[in-house]
Amino acid sequence: MVSYKELGLVNSKELFKKAVDGGYAIPAFNFNNMEQLQAIVSACVETKSPVILQVSSGARKYANQTLLRYMAQGAVQYAKELGYEIPIVLHLDHGDSFELCNDCIESGFSSVMIDGSHLPYEENIALTRKVVEYAHQHDVTVEGELGVLAGIEDDVQAEHHTYTEPDEVVDFVNRTGVDSLAISIGTSHGAFKFTPEQCTRNEDGVLVPPPLRFDILEEIEKRIPGFPIVLHGSSSVPSQYVEIINKYGGKLNDSIGIPEEQLRRAAKSAVCKINIDSDGRLAMTAAVREVFATKPAEFDPRKYLGPAREELKKLYMHKTENVLGSAGRA
Repeated sequence: MVSYKELGLVNSKELFKKAVDGGYAIPAFNFNNMEQLQAIVSACVETKSPVILQVSSGARKYANQTLLRYMAQGAVQYAKELGYEIPIVLHLDHGDSFELCNDCIESGFSSVMIDGSHLPYEENIALTRKVVEYAHQHDVTVEGELGVLAGIEDDVQAEHHTYTEPDEVVDFVNRTGVDSLAISIGTSHGAFKFTPEQCTRNEDGVLVPPPLRFDILEEIEKRIPGFPIVLHGSSSVPSQYVEIINKYGGKLNDSIGIPEEQLRRAAKSAVCKINIDSDGRLAMTAAVREVFATKPAEFDPRKYLGPAREELKKLYMHKTENVLGSAGRA
């Protein structure tokens, strides 16, 4: 077994407490390759933001679990080389079994999510409690989930969302012992979160999706005051990246995300972790497509992955500074 402490990582407990008290959210950025990791670490060091490196089950298969462990350890050393030691969490995103969570804990993850939201309520509690009991033996923090988000992200997909029931959260948190709770208030996975028919046009003619259910969030905060809340599916799907992708041969019509001003409002509440994955994919894809289209003779991966990395860094700096409020909080 490898302890995350040997790798220089931290768990999320103190980070979440500071975030709830300070009215900001920790960025949880997904990664599965070196360029993404470089962009995340350099952006967060430059803005002095704590960060959660998030790995899905699919990413773990793609990148190899042993390499991922050393990449996380390398991220800690890379931050030091860049001149500022930021707190870094290595987190399993959407773990779907005790065995997967157990394997991640034993390979150096400092935090895991057990997603039993698709199960009947009592089964969700039983599975989540089992993971918590094992994780806490190793000082690893655990995120649970109540409610279901629609959309597709790697191996996770659902056609319809189910809002979190405020009446259930106290019972769930008390009986499972989780350290944080992912809730469903209208966010969704992937780049296609809403159809145009679900949106209205503002005075500039831009499609605006239905607002998040802040009434549910506020009710949950009343039931479990100060408890760390997590938002999944929180990419904003920046229109400039969609336009670049489509300009250079892509087909991302009707890609509509969560407005950043709504995420900023959420970050000022008990929401202390906000997951962002699709925005990063869009930024990288836009940069790569532009290089391929404008420099068709280019075949050196560094010449298209390098610009993709820089665009991703720029996006993540914007998120920490202007959306999540985590800049300067490391």
